[in-house]
Amino acid sequence: MTAIPAVQPTGAHRGRRAANRRSGPPEDAPRWERPALAAVLVVATVLYSWGIGHAALHPFYGAAIRSMAESWRAFFFGGLDASGSISIDKLPGAFWPDAVSVWLFGPHTWAAALPQVVEGVLTVWLVHRIVRAWAGPFAALIAALTLTLTPVTVALNRATIPDTALTLLLVAAAGALQKAVRTERLLPLITCGIWVGLAFQTKMLQAWLVLPVFAAVYQLAAPGTRLNRALRILLAGAVALAVSCSWMLIAWATPAASRPYLDGTSDNDPFALVFGYNGLSRFSSDSTAFGAVAGTAASRTTGNTGWDMLINHTVGPQIAWFLPLAVLAVVLGMVWRAGQPRTDLPRAGFVLWGGWLAVHTLVFSVSNGNHAYYTAVIAPALAALAGGGLALFRSEYEAKHGPKPTANDEPEHDARGRRHLALPVAIALTAVWALVLDWPTRFVSWLLPVAVMLALCGVVGLCSRGPRTSPRMTSVALAAGIAATLVVPAGWAVSGLNPLYAGAATSPMAGPVGKSYYEHPRHAPRRRGLGQPNARDTALLDYLTTHRHGEKYLLATQAAYTAEPLLRATSEPILVMGGFTGSTPFPTAQQLGNLVATHQLRYALLTTQRPTTPATTWVKSHCTRIRPTAYGQTNSSFALYDCNPQR
Repeated sequence: MTAIPAVQPTGAHRGRRAANRRSGPPEDAPRWERPALAAVLVVATVLYSWGIGHAALHPFYGAAIRSMAESWRAFFFGGLDASGSISIDKLPGAFWPDAVSVWLFGPHTWAAALPQVVEGVLTVWLVHRIVRAWAGPFAALIAALTLTLTPVTVALNRATIPDTALTLLLVAAAGALQKAVRTERLLPLITCGIWVGLAFQTKMLQAWLVLPVFAAVYQLAAPGTRLNRALRILLAGAVALAVSCSWMLIAWATPAASRPYLDGTSDNDPFALVFGYNGLSRFSSDSTAFGAVAGTAASRTTGNTGWDMLINHTVGPQIAWFLPLAVLAVVLGMVWRAGQPRTDLPRAGFVLWGGWLAVHTLVFSVSNGNHAYYTAVIAPALAALAGGGLALFRSEYEAKHGPKPTANDEPEHDARGRRHLALPVAIALTAVWALVLDWPTRFVSWLLPVAVMLALCGVVGLCSRGPRTSPRMTSVALAAGIAATLVVPAGWAVSGLNPLYAGAATSPMAGPVGKSYYEHPRHAPRRRGLGQPNARDTALLDYLTTHRHGEKYLLATQAAYTAEPLLRATSEPILVMGGFTGSTPFPTAQQLGNLVATHQLRYALLTTQRPTTPATTWVKSHCTRIRPTAYGQTNSSFALYDCNPQR
């Protein structure tokens, strides 16, 4: 915990700050801390970056990343193609680092994925730093190691999906809030609001889920009068709102002709993109809520919802390994510190991370559906609670088995009752829960006996401590118990290094739940990165380039599904009709006809796998279909049209 500012405290301030110093973690850094943290960060770097040249590049976002690296218009507004004719269906903030990396290093898959690796490692480091200030170096190391080895975290940090940036920024916000509570300074609270606002730029409304928790923690535990705390919360909330809405306000004020059409909206309104398409439509049956494009809610119903979402056979092995330990830590942490002053920092930490976990669980449970990787945002909370809980249980265990109490201390020792048993119980509970999560698939069945043996050694060693037991033997038992809780999730996490067990590029997951239907890794489909078109796309691009005569657009495609491989392969402008789903009303039939009439567009590629729109109907009625063999196409689901054959 950082030092309190040098002022002359008097009265209540002196007592409150003294209480905060007493309830904080120890200042002294043990000799093992820095080497251990360095080792954890090295492990995280290796897990997140191994084989980065073949990273899981999301088809849609990967296409946008290359386009955003080509022009400032596409960069700022999140243009799906380099001309910035239509945007992606999200805010672009999460992809700005990726686009900068591609701009610096070139259109390589590893360049697009590198920011995710950096963001993942930074999140581990920040969690260590924050938990250390809350619960000490032992808790911080456990939290960092737990986060590093969470399977969904490993899978996500090897992909190009916004949740990595979202998690990093929200963790930074939690650290700023903790500092504001601890120091009574306003600037950290304002910084917290800024971090939340920046997180909003990565995944919109999901970033606001932590705001009620942050407000409650500050109001409950921060120094100062109730009115002063409330006014500060309102100020920080206003900052968060201003930063959150900054991009939307700029896009709203920019003339429509000077920016891309906003995908997912029926009226080209940035507020409809955020609050409709990516907001209300996810929690209701109204697919046109707040100006969203019709049908988008149904297209995103992915399952994984309901109160058992976190522990089902798909999501559970990705995230829930430390869920029972986290719940136990929150309950006992709150109960055991019930008599402490209002500003008690350890209790505030349990409220913070427990609230983070509870709010996200509630929202995920009532939404239309969730990809498993959405849960990566709660991994820091589970990791912090695992570290803080084990540190609390360890302190109670050592208090019981430490030096014999004096006469004055006996009542306190008696009041502890059987608290010392929480440590072996927590280890045993977590190890058993790991067996429960892995048992349906028996994916790492060879690790289960190892986990059982380590858990037995740890629990028996901790429970059988006697007068002749050396502190070193107790440390060995504790290390064995902690290893027992980590070994099975570590097996799942490491499996993600094999493309066969890393899930799809659109839904990264570790283990057999993400396994393709191929029997051997060499049979798995090859991931196409930036600048790596297959033979079919190469033939099509060669045909279009050869027959191009100065048109602005290389071609128009029906929906992003058709355009994605071409956009990843070339930086040439491509008009994506209908956006991500193919249903966005851009361009209109009249706009498309004007582009053809002014010689800005000649070719259009349609598919039977997306809905018909007025623009695609116009193509079929005004353009000539080209023989598939002319451009190396054998797939009957695609058809290339020439809208100006006389040229």
